[in-house]
Amino acid sequence: MVLCLFVGGARAQEDEAVLLVANPLFRDLEYRQTVLLAAPAPNGGHIGVIINRPTKQSLGNLFPEHEPSKKVVEPVFYGGPFSRGALVAVVRAESAPGAGTVPLMKNLFLAFRVTTIDHVIETTPNDARYFVGYVIWRPGELRSEIDRGLWAVQSASIDTVFRKDTEGLWEELLQASKRIRAEQPLALVVH
Repeated sequence: MVLCLFVGGARAQEDEAVLLVANPLFRDLEYRQTVLLAAPAPNGGHIGVIINRPTKQSLGNLFPEHEPSKKVVEPVFYGGPFSRGALVAVVRAESAPGAGTVPLMKNLFLAFRVTTIDHVIETTPNDARYFVGYVIWRPGELRSEIDRGLWAVQSASIDTVFRKDTEGLWEELLQASKRIRAEQPLALVVH
């Protein structure tokens, strides 16, 4: 399944990430008032992270013996309920930062392998955002959730993904989704 977005008559890239904005009526506490960055996964499903849930922990606090982790300025974010003990990174780079990465969009990758994440932390620590846990959808599952109205779909941008202050992001994107629907209906095509 590939999500294709049509916003204002322009088609978003089929293989690029999108933002998912939780419906205000979403009852699941894991996803209430969340904004997710989601992209097609190699298995035909989708993978993503919640981008508006910073924790109070720094990478240096989580890994006090790893000196390079102390260079990371931003807090670690809660990425989702799957593999909560795992650290993943959304990395800004011109090419894949190493093995075990999923391309999200131009110059943006989701890294899963410890060796790749360590390399990013050691070489360009603040060109990434770090998450504990992530979200994964089986083939067809995200389409079903969108069809049920659980998510509004918007184009993703690196600026939004790396926004410093994520407080209020859900409300802003929710309002933007309402404006987009009112001005030009958002069409979702699934292959």
